[in-house]
Amino acid sequence: MKKTVMTLFAAMVLMLSSCMTTGFGTTPTTTSTTNDVLGSVLGAVLSNVLFGGQSGILGSWNYNAPSAAFTTEKTLTKAGGNAAVANMNSSLASNYSSIGINRSNTSFTFLADNKFSAKVNGIPFSGTYVYNSQNGEISLRTSTETIKGNVTKTAKGMGLMFDATQMANLLQKEGKVSNTAAVQAVSKLAKSTDGARVGFELTK
Repeated sequence: MKKTVMTLFAAMVLMLSSCMTTGFGTTPTTTSTTNDVLGSVLGAVLSNVLFGGQSGILGSWNYNAPSAAFTTEKTLTKAGGNAAVANMNSSLASNYSSIGINRSNTSFTFLADNKFSAKVNGIPFSGTYVYNSQNGEISLRTSTETIKGNVTKTAKGMGLMFDATQMANLLQKEGKVSNTAAVQAVSKLAKSTDGARVGFELTK
C-alpha cells in the first residue's frame, strides 16, 4: 500500500513539474492530454510562468516563434480562453512572415550590467534594461524611448511580449519596419481584447 501511494505521489510531482515548464507559443513536451491542457492554461497568463531572477534572462536569444498571452485569468476567459491565444499566435506568425522577421534577423542579448543589445528585422539597437523578477516586467531603455514589456518562461526558452503601443514602437521605430499594414495588424491583435500582449518566443 505504501509503495502504491509513493508511486502515485511521484507521478503527480512529475506531471506538475512538466506543466510548470510549458510556455505559450510552443508545443508541450509531454503527450499527456491533461498536461497539454494545464500547460496551455499556465502559459496563456503572464504571471503564471515567471522566469525568476535576472540570471535567467542573461545571454543571447534568437526569435523562434510568435508569443501571445493575457495579463490575468479573467482577461483570458473573457477573450475566449486558450483558443484565443492559439488564434493570436497563428495571426502573428502570418504577419511576422510578411514583415520578414526570422531567427537570423531578430534577437536580444541581456548582460549582467543591465545593458542590452538587440536586432528587430535586422536593425540593431541597444541601451539599458530594468527587469523586475517579481512580476516579470521589463523596461528597455534606448536613446530615444523606453519600451515596457513582460518576460515569461516557455518550454523552449523565453517569451518577450508587449502591449499594442509598445509593440508598434518596437517594430516601427527600432525595427524600421516599412510594412505598415503588417505592423497595424500586429498592433490590432493586441488591442482587440483587453489585457492581450504579443511578441516573440526567444531561444538560445
